[in-house]
Amino acid sequence: MIVDRDGALLGRTPGLPDEVFASDGLITKRVLRASAIAHLRPLPGQLLWDVGTGAGSIAVEWCRAADGARAIGVERRSDRASRALGNAERLTPEGAFRLVEGDAAEVLGGLPAPDAVFVGGGGTLEVLELAMAALRDGGRLVVHGITVEAELLCVAVHERWGGHLSRIQVENAEPLGSLLGWRPNRTLIQWAVEKV
Repeated sequence: MIVDRDGALLGRTPGLPDEVFASDGLITKRVLRASAIAHLRPLPGQLLWDVGTGAGSIAVEWCRAADGARAIGVERRSDRASRALGNAERLTPEGAFRLVEGDAAEVLGGLPAPDAVFVGGGGTLEVLELAMAALRDGGRLVVHGITVEAELLCVAVHERWGGHLSRIQVENAEPLGSLLGWRPNRTLIQWAVEKV
């Protein structure tokens, strides 16, 4: 596995190759991760909550993108929590990433106020209300989902808080016999908002 804590090997621009992350296959893919980070806008010294951190890919990209940026990953599954810690240990500056294991609705209230929040798993109205209440003014919130339920949630919170709502479809060229063909990934819904 690649070790690049200071960004000297892979650079600091978001969009690391998916292959540098240990994962169980459920990971925010490179193109979508770069889009999320663009909306989250990492700034020096700021704190991100990465809710449903999974492999920790969003938190890792956040921590690499700005000097002193820190992230707290929230994950209820211990196997994924362990992978996220391993990825952060290899790919972020020392001390930049912290993991809190547990259900998001139960643990978010005990965390320091974030400058940005990413919800990639476990998104519920309760979790988004907690995130919005905790966000500092000017804070950014991004939600990703691929299920019908996540889409309905994103539409509902867009109606409530505004922001930017997108459906993103990515297709990758893959071998098809001796030629190449396009293979679509699952369509993603993305909701992004800045707290005013």
